[in-house]
Amino acid sequence: MKPSVPRPAIPVFKLYGDSLDWPTPDLLHCESIADRSRLHDWEIRPHRHADLTQLLYIRRGWAEVEVEGVRTRIDGAAVQVVPPLCIHGFRFSERVEGYVLTLANPLLAQLETALDGQQAALRSAGLHRSGPDRRYLNTLFEAIDREYRTPAPARDLLLQSLVGVLAVWVSRQMLVRQEQRPSRAQALLATFTRLVEQDFCRQPSVEEYAAQLDITPVYLNTLARRFTGHTAQGVLHQRLLLEAKRQLIYTAMTVSQISDGLGFSEPAYFSRFFRRLTGMSPRDFRSGR
Repeated sequence: MKPSVPRPAIPVFKLYGDSLDWPTPDLLHCESIADRSRLHDWEIRPHRHADLTQLLYIRRGWAEVEVEGVRTRIDGAAVQVVPPLCIHGFRFSERVEGYVLTLANPLLAQLETALDGQQAALRSAGLHRSGPDRRYLNTLFEAIDREYRTPAPARDLLLQSLVGVLAVWVSRQMLVRQEQRPSRAQALLATFTRLVEQDFCRQPSVEEYAAQLDITPVYLNTLARRFTGHTAQGVLHQRLLLEAKRQLIYTAMTVSQISDGLGFSEPAYFSRFFRRLTGMSPRDFRSGR
């Protein structure tokens, strides 16, 4: 009997090739396929994202898409949805044209609420051919990319509106999607991240989250480390940090007001928390030092 060969670990990335935490207070990231793939010889090896959803739009050229071990060649315009925790990889032609749109969980949650009964549209891996909507999708992705790269008044509102249009388009393609069913571990972690999103400002304990999931705190930490690289409390802290950054940049609230709104008992504790995770004080972050 041959000895078993251990399977290589699947890396978990924020964005492919980046090991740093989400680098911006924006809730989305947009770039051309070529911008990142040419840096890796046009091949993105299998990996997964713990708390990000990606929509890959192939506009022109070809791509080979591998999702949970199933390979598909794309020769025409299409949108590939890659939900959180889904193992995926790509290989592109050097003349490929298109975009990669990455959505952070808070934005995904907002879109799911707006979609009402069609929340599964962005939680299911699926390949959606453009069909007669190719020009429509070209215009939509060009508008998202242009708005993402250009600071302007009401930028956040317009970006979220454009992404909302795309989410509706995807939800209407559900009859032709290829759905991937998550494992129990993935489903538990997805539920945990939704619970965090619902009440992170209250800062519940890991024990409370575990009780809601009907699992032990130890197992919850195991799941969190496996899929996100953080402990369960670390996942909560990353969400608090993202919200703190957004409020420091986009609101005029004082550090004390932000601290209180995020559930910290006193501003000094919030400042120590922020410095520990970013290396700078909230005031220095706001001033851009």
